[in-house]
Amino acid sequence: MTRYLMECASAVTESLSPRESDILRLIAEGLTNKEIARDLAIAPETVKSHMKNMFIKLKVERRAQAVSRAQILGLAGTRT
Repeated sequence: MTRYLMECASAVTESLSPRESDILRLIAEGLTNKEIARDLAIAPETVKSHMKNMFIKLKVERRAQAVSRAQILGLAGTRT
């Protein structure tokens, strides 16, 4: 990973809340909003709120883009 990507990853990681990081990891695992809500014992609307904030921080508009950006920055593992 280049130094620039490492710095970007660090900045994004620091800006994401622990809950947003949890949700990003679960999105990367392929879970739906309802499944994420159930796993984290929060309301589906709360998941959507965290996702909205996370999308702004990652500068993306869709779940797949968030996962891709997270993988590029080393914030989420790749699925095999």
